[in-house]
This record gives sequence, structure tokens and C-alpha cells, in this order.
Amino acid sequence: MRAKISYLVTAAVLVFYFVLVGSRGIMLIQSGTVVTVTFGVAVLILPVIGLWFLWKNTQFVRRANALAAELDAEGGLPVDELKRLPSGRIDRDSADEVFAKRRAETEATPDDWRCWFRLAVAYHDARDTPRARKAMQKAIALHDGKPAEA
Repeated sequence: MRAKISYLVTAAVLVFYFVLVGSRGIMLIQSGTVVTVTFGVAVLILPVIGLWFLWKNTQFVRRANALAAELDAEGGLPVDELKRLPSGRIDRDSADEVFAKRRAETEATPDDWRCWFRLAVAYHDARDTPRARKAMQKAIALHDGKPAEA
């Protein structure tokens, strides 16, 4: 729940920032000189890119959460079998061991979105966020019946 609140607060702050920047861009365009219009258009591009990025990330999170809910209903969510350090952080060797199991499971059944979901969780636990995201994207694509990149 804490992560959802943090995400919503961050998204709200970003939207406020985009509105503020967009209004400045419009003010520059309204000035009417070639330089200010050029800068105004350039400034307006930033909120558009930011809103697109925020939208894509929100869609990704919603789809990943939907897969997690479906997998939970099936009883297929990965069990937390990781050892933890006294600080509460995940032990790296333990994460690597679980990752090896998840990778073998995924290699055995590469068209199963459930395996890719569990692999994404293992990547995340091993602190490899870019690969976790790619594995989750593949799980989402397989679940939706779309061709996915390797």
C-alpha cells in the first residue's frame, strides 16, 4: 500500500509540474516573437513526453498487478523463500539460487506467462530492475496473446 501511495503522490507532483511547465510554454508562445515561440514550443514538448511516459508506466503497473492478482487466485505466486540479512535485505546468494530455479523453469516452458512473471520477480529480488521489467513485459505480452520479444 505504501508503494501505491508513493506512486500516486509522485504522479500528482509530476502532473502539477507538467501543467506549470505547459503554462509557461503557452506564455512564451503568446509573446509572439520568433525566439519565444520557438522556446515555447520546445517547452511544451517536455510535458507531452512526460505525460506519455507517466501513462506508459501506469499502464505497465496496472497490467503487472492484474497478472499478480490472477496468479494469486490460481495459487501460483512465487513463495518468498529468500534468506535475509540482519538488516532485512535479501541475501545475494539466496537471490541467485532462486533466480537459477526461475530461469530453468522459464527455459523449460518459454511460452508460459506465469514462468516469466516469476522470473521477473526473481530478477527484481536480485536487484536487476531492467531485466525484471523486460521479463514482466514478456509475461504481459504472452498473457495478452501478443508476440513478445526475447
